[in-house]
Amino acid sequence: MKILCILLLNFPLKCEMARKPELENSRILVLHGSGSKKVVLDCSPELKGVQKDMPLHQALAVDDKVDTVQADIPFYWSAFNSILDELENVISPMVEGPELGTVYLDAGGLQLIYPDDANLVRAIRALLSGSFDTWIGIADGKFPAYLAALNSPPDGYRVLTGDLRFMNDLSCDVLPVPMKSKTMLHEFGIHTLGQLAAFPAGPLQSQFGPEGVRMRKLAHGVDDTLLVPRKAGEIIEENTMLPSVATSIDTVLVAMESLVARVFTRIGLKGMGIHSLELWTRSYDAEHWERIIRFKEPAMDMKNVRSRVSRVLEDYPQPGPVEQVGIRVTRLGYPRGKQNSLFTEIRGRSHLMEDIRQLELRQGNPQIFIIKEVEPWSRIPERRYALIPTGR
Repeated sequence: MKILCILLLNFPLKCEMARKPELENSRILVLHGSGSKKVVLDCSPELKGVQKDMPLHQALAVDDKVDTVQADIPFYWSAFNSILDELENVISPMVEGPELGTVYLDAGGLQLIYPDDANLVRAIRALLSGSFDTWIGIADGKFPAYLAALNSPPDGYRVLTGDLRFMNDLSCDVLPVPMKSKTMLHEFGIHTLGQLAAFPAGPLQSQFGPEGVRMRKLAHGVDDTLLVPRKAGEIIEENTMLPSVATSIDTVLVAMESLVARVFTRIGLKGMGIHSLELWTRSYDAEHWERIIRFKEPAMDMKNVRSRVSRVLEDYPQPGPVEQVGIRVTRLGYPRGKQNSLFTEIRGRSHLMEDIRQLELRQGNPQIFIIKEVEPWSRIPERRYALIPTGR
């Protein structure tokens, strides 16, 4: 399969510089994680020896005269998804974005639109012209295409054919494997792809398992990984800034409920439910927290969603006081057949809730509320209770 790889180098760093121009001439470490588990997500190009996923203390040991910025993952993915949408709509529907700043595109079958590779690359550069440094490579496989892009001329592109000898001198750090595996390779004295390709398969498999065999194949320039295009579907995002930083799970839960209520208002007329839900928060010191909830059956009401969200918030503590809350619905679905209750009281309540839901749809917003206890210990009366839409 003919694969075209697009590298938007230092994508998180460029996103930060776009919204904070004062960082332009600074030496920056973009960090993610919390507490003692902070690792490098991106860094300024002049910081030699600092790599992605390197622990913060190791990065500071390389160079401690740097400024640190806490990563804003939702902001980066929002910008990156906009780029992927443009590529899908204009260039090819077969687009994969496995990680921030890396795009794989199926370049086969585009000859009727783009007669040669030069025309295809020209169209991509015209589409992506902006503040990002764009590197493009073409090869038969994702990893060779990635290496071609990584070693391409700044304003051109590189096509890899049968001669892959240049790979022998490349560092093992370019392999798409966890940082732990790269560190182990260096500890064993394997520093380049050429050394890895010449190493026997048996010891690699015994030490690394199936990953060792895959790394050796990649070092030979063989990558049979299939391109997985993004699934077409509606993505719904909602977020809100809290009036004051919150340390209580109940406060965060109420904010999450209000965002999910907005989603149900938007999808109610379609008769659809939530199949996959991503929760995220941003703390007072800009630390990011994110979890994914998947439902076996589409969640059609707030009751099903609330119990799962509450459990996740209790099991995975926040990294600090929360000031922003957001959700992202990545998959919707239709419910299966459902049998009504035999009991009159339950049927009556269901009919009442359906009438309230229809009233909300006609008016466009919630009409009937209940008073819910949130922070009964608070000295501020307004923070002790909150109004929650009925049935949510």
